[in-house]
Amino acid sequence: MLGPAEIRNLAQKLDLRPTKRLGQNFVIDAGTVRRIVRVAEVTPHDTVIEIGPGLGSLTLALLPEVQRVIAVEIDPVLAAQLPETVAHHAGPYAERLTVIHDDALRIASADLPAEAQPTALVANLPYNVSVPVVLHLLDVLPSLQRGLVMVQSEVADRLAAGPGSKVYGVPSAKAAWYADVRRAGPVGRTVFWPVPNVDSGLVSLVRREPPATAASRNEVFAVVDAAFAQRRKTLRAALATWAGSPVLAEEALRKAGVDPGARGEQLAIEDFARIAESRSV
Repeated sequence: MLGPAEIRNLAQKLDLRPTKRLGQNFVIDAGTVRRIVRVAEVTPHDTVIEIGPGLGSLTLALLPEVQRVIAVEIDPVLAAQLPETVAHHAGPYAERLTVIHDDALRIASADLPAEAQPTALVANLPYNVSVPVVLHLLDVLPSLQRGLVMVQSEVADRLAAGPGSKVYGVPSAKAAWYADVRRAGPVGRTVFWPVPNVDSGLVSLVRREPPATAASRNEVFAVVDAAFAQRRKTLRAALATWAGSPVLAEEALRKAGVDPGARGEQLAIEDFARIAESRSV
C-alpha cells in the first residue's frame, strides 16, 4: 500500500505537480483503497480495467485479488512509473499488470489483450471526465459485467438517480441503458492528495440487458438528449425539433403511451426507447 509519505516521495521523485486538467487527485488513505476493493467484490477470476491509476494505490490493492489489472493512464510519466512501483511494492503480482498509455475515451476492445478482456471496472475516475468515461467503456467493452467507480459526490447522485428525482437527467438515463446503478457510499475529501474542494462517492454498476426495442441506442439517446436539453418544457415542446414539429412529437409520444404534457425527468429509459421507436419517418 502507498501511504501519504510514499505518495509524496514518489511525486517528488517524478517532479509531479498534480493538474486539474487531468483530474489528478491521488488516494493516500489505505483504508479507503481496501474499502473500494472490498465493495467492488472482485474475484480471482476477474480482469479489472482501472482508469487513471495515477501513482498506483488502488492498483497495488487490486493485484493480489484478481487475475489481471489493465491500467489505462493518460499521463506518460505515471504510465512509465507504474510498473516500477508495482515491482517494488508487489513484486510477486507484477506479471498480472498491463499498463496502457492512452486516453480512456479512445480505448476500444481491440486495444486490449484479446485473452484478457475486462470483466470489471474499478477506478478512482478523474472528476472532469467521469461520466463520459463510464458511458464509453460500457459501450465499447461488452465483456464488462460490473463496476465500482469513485466520482464527485454530485456526479454519483446523478448517475444513480431514478425518474422523478431532481438530479435525474442525461447521465442517469444513459447509464440505465447499460446497467443497474446505485450509490455505494460516501468518500470524504481528506483521503486525497491534493485535497479536492468537493466530496466523492462510490457508484456501483451491474450490467443488464438494454430495453427491448427496435430503435438503436443512438436513436434512443437522441431522444434523451432532446428531452433534457430543455428540461423545464413539456415533452411535446422539448421533442418538437427531434420529431419535426410539435404535432409529430405529440403523435410519437401518444403512440409510445407517454403523456405529451410530461417532462423528461419523469421517464425511465424504457419510455425513451418506446418514444424513439414511435417516431414517424
